[in-house]
Amino acid sequence: MSITPESIAQALRSEDLGDRLSAVNQLRVLPSATAFGLLKQAIGDSNSRVRYAAVSQMSSLGHEDLEQSLEILIARLYTDSETDVKAAAADAIGALQLTEAYPDLETCYRGTNDWLLQMSIVATLGELGDPRGFDLLKDALASPEALVQGAAIGSLGELRNPEAVPLLRPFATHEDWQVRYRVAQALGNLGGAEAKALAESLSHDEVGQVAEMAGLAIAQIQ
Repeated sequence: MSITPESIAQALRSEDLGDRLSAVNQLRVLPSATAFGLLKQAIGDSNSRVRYAAVSQMSSLGHEDLEQSLEILIARLYTDSETDVKAAAADAIGALQLTEAYPDLETCYRGTNDWLLQMSIVATLGELGDPRGFDLLKDALASPEALVQGAAIGSLGELRNPEAVPLLRPFATHEDWQVRYRVAQALGNLGGAEAKALAESLSHDEVGQVAEMAGLAIAQIQ
């Protein structure tokens, strides 16, 4: 049976969950404009797995109508009952470079204690590259969740604000080598004499991956 917009639309109305999930995956074979129209139907599905699959595709299909995509993703960010769907909405906002959503991302970050959503928002702020995110990322460094901290370190590097270097210094001696690795990676993006000095100290790290990344950061700063 060939895949057509009509067959997908019918499957999206099916009472069978498997049919609806399959239909969302089949959207990938359609022209993006057609797929986007059907995707909006799937995003309103009663099942969170279908909504998650649909929202995840917004990263690639949302360019068809950025204004409408912004409205859809903000609505999911605020109102969806499942954290993973909200997190996928945050990811899509970053992929689509919807900087208009920054105030909503900040509101949602400060209004939740869910580490998964917070981590997705923090990672998105780096992808957006919006300087308004600096203070939120600074606060995220104090998160009790290591994954949120790691995402904040990476995003601070992506913002390329050298004021982040003193904030990252305490993490250069973190017990988790993966955190130190993220610091070294961020320093290469931040640049400046202070970042170079910190990267040089990390170039002697006992973990080879950290030392290697620090060396790359030093070369990048030069």
